[in-house]
Amino acid sequence: MSSTMQSPGNVVVLAARREVAAHTLAFELTRPEGFQFKAGQTVDVTWIDPPETDAGGNTRTFSIASAPHEPQLLFATRLRDTAFKRVLEKAALGAALRLEGPFGDLTLHNNATRPAVLIAGGIGITPFRSIVRRATHEKLAHRIYLFYANRSPDDAAFLEEFRAIEKENPNFIFIPTMDQAPPSWQGARGQISAELLSSHLKNSASAESHTPGAIYYVAGPPGLVTGIRTALNNAGIDDDDVRSEEFSGY
Repeated sequence: MSSTMQSPGNVVVLAARREVAAHTLAFELTRPEGFQFKAGQTVDVTWIDPPETDAGGNTRTFSIASAPHEPQLLFATRLRDTAFKRVLEKAALGAALRLEGPFGDLTLHNNATRPAVLIAGGIGITPFRSIVRRATHEKLAHRIYLFYANRSPDDAAFLEEFRAIEKENPNFIFIPTMDQAPPSWQGARGQISAELLSSHLKNSASAESHTPGAIYYVAGPPGLVTGIRTALNNAGIDDDDVRSEEFSGY
């Protein structure tokens, strides 16, 4: 839990929303005065008096996709048939929500001599957008690799944005991979594997799929997180060097 935790009950409003991938909605909330967070952290978002609710309740936890220097708070979510998501799609801009947080410690390590290897599946990309945009804005010296797995380019939120950041930030390497890519796709194919990691992480001390000294960050569906952690452990990566967050897709 971060020491920057805010007092509960900040009231915010829905400021904007847009589709950023297939069945994926990005939305912006106004940022409370004085609200501080670290790139990679989460908040709890609660509808205030929504027009409908269900057994899932009116609160969801979201990773903040915007960087700390950006004026609004950006989030992105896969759309599901739940009351919370239906309200999110249909509510008028200006609708009120309550914000609590920030929470979590999926944040970039301080030692810039150690590379950061970010591994995202699907909507697990959101905390990494915050981290990468912060690192680029502040011109951090960290070498950052981002592996990003989706079924197809249409499912990949912020795909073109990361490509643009890669051109701007010489310390950032972007490796998107698609499991069901069309023939025109020119990037990596298949799921994230030890072989894919090892083929892109340079200066390996051996054939193991890691860069010496790297810190690994994994975010995505529970199956992906578990599988990647197991692969990293099998490659000799210490658990102390792996940080993860599961996105259950509710």
